[in-house]
Amino acid sequence: MEINLKIKKMREGAVIPSRATSGSAGMDLCACIDAPVTLEPLARAVIPSGIAIELPDSGCVAYICARSGLGIKHGITLSNSIGVIDSDYRGEIAVGLVNLSDKAYTIAPGERIAQMIISPVLLPVIEEVTDLGDTERGSGGFGSTGKL
Repeated sequence: MEINLKIKKMREGAVIPSRATSGSAGMDLCACIDAPVTLEPLARAVIPSGIAIELPDSGCVAYICARSGLGIKHGITLSNSIGVIDSDYRGEIAVGLVNLSDKAYTIAPGERIAQMIISPVLLPVIEEVTDLGDTERGSGGFGSTGKL
């Protein structure tokens, strides 16, 4: 399915997101900062991307996800686990990062800091009920289907 994603540069030096390979699901978001930002261990920072987007309609969402290399190699991940950009948001996308390692990490201007994935979103009609259908698992929670 092909859709159009409108992207507006909000700051000088902003980089239009792109996919690294033809098989990439996410588009890299880059830090749009004037100077390096050092994240000390367990510190958080909000890093601007310098861009805003216009999704085609309410049936689409943009997810901001961590970059696996930053997380695995340096302990840098998203402070809110995953970012959700709603279809009606038109402001600059900023990325909340946290340093979970025991070493400081410096984010350079233009560095790839996250990835953005565009996805369809289901908009269900909510129906309150008194009972839910039975399943084999039922209400079994954490660990109910095997080792945690």
